[in-house]
Amino acid sequence: MGQQQQQPIVIDPAGRDIHGEADSLRAFGPAALVELPAGIHAWSISSFELLKQLLADPRVSKDPRQHWPAWQRGEFQDSWIRYWVGVTNMFSSYGPEHRRLRKLVAPAFTGRRTEAMRPSVERITGRLLDGMAAMPAGEPVDLRAAYSHPLPMGVICELFGIPEEQRGEMARLIERIMDTSVSPEEAARTAQDVQTAFGALVAFKREEPGEDLTSLLVSARDEDGSKLSEVELLDTLLLLVGAGHETTVNLIGNAVHALLTHPDQLKLVLDGDASWSDVVEETLRWAPSIASLPLRYAVEDIELSGDDGGATIRKGEPILATYAAVGRDPGKHGPSAGEFDIRRSDAEHLSFGHGVHFCLGAPLARMEALTALPALFERFPGLRLAVPAEELEPVGGFIAHGYRRIPLMLS
Repeated sequence: MGQQQQQPIVIDPAGRDIHGEADSLRAFGPAALVELPAGIHAWSISSFELLKQLLADPRVSKDPRQHWPAWQRGEFQDSWIRYWVGVTNMFSSYGPEHRRLRKLVAPAFTGRRTEAMRPSVERITGRLLDGMAAMPAGEPVDLRAAYSHPLPMGVICELFGIPEEQRGEMARLIERIMDTSVSPEEAARTAQDVQTAFGALVAFKREEPGEDLTSLLVSARDEDGSKLSEVELLDTLLLLVGAGHETTVNLIGNAVHALLTHPDQLKLVLDGDASWSDVVEETLRWAPSIASLPLRYAVEDIELSGDDGGATIRKGEPILATYAAVGRDPGKHGPSAGEFDIRRSDAEHLSFGHGVHFCLGAPLARMEALTALPALFERFPGLRLAVPAEELEPVGGFIAHGYRRIPLMLS
């Protein structure tokens, strides 16, 4: 059952110790009330099985307009949460609306389309590795700046036909959205900049359409406005471009960090005793790119079983999808849940979600990581961290899970 909880526990908005905080919350049982930035109260889940059940439960919605009374009253709409729940796309929709919006986007992420991106992924990977090799010998190279960020960003920009001159601004805006500590003024400014940037992209594609996904979405909007409204179009592009690269940045970075801080595990994969797929899946479990994803809402009262603490999530109360916490749930993965072990017999994770909101881009993210990781270690077999691991700084916030910089010595 866990300790008796008297009031919501305030989550560290800077995300300085995501796993330590998750372990502390675990003491209060499978579901604990927490306070997020801006004073938002939500249920944080630490049980793998409970979160898996809630993610697939039709009594759990992602649409605040229908199912979050505080949002309906106009609360929190000038805070950081507006980027995550105040958008109109498949990420923040429920029921028939979600099915309609997802159906419009799903054809862009079929297995065939994903496989067709492989040559681009391999080309960009090779170019970035060449760039790293050309850097001055003996000087540290930041993995994030030189490799793990420009690779998925380059891929997603090619996929969506984003012109070179717009890519820097897109990357800056996605980074701002991931920051959960912004002031209302900063949130409003970022929201306006997002509208300007994506509005400019749509206008460009109306003038000069191509074979890219932005052009396809624009044509779907323009040929039959009932399919996709202008707001839905812009918000869908924000979702796909943001989620389509930011999570893979941290997947690659976290995998490299894990291997360099666990040399026995690196030796296993380099010796062929484990696969790179094992590395990717264990990284997704042990250090998922998204630690916690806001928000979902109870459509009606949800009574948890005695095994789940016996609490009741009341109608309209928010739920936080806590992927980092459940990835290391001892109830699922046993006493070694906190260890990085690429030969783990059961590395099941929920890091791409579960149920109707399962991530459409999961195959692309896996393909990018499975291209980037072996190529990096093959090119630089003497790769090592340039600073002690404890000096690496988290990206910040409680949503993303990764490092601002990962300085490496290439040989």
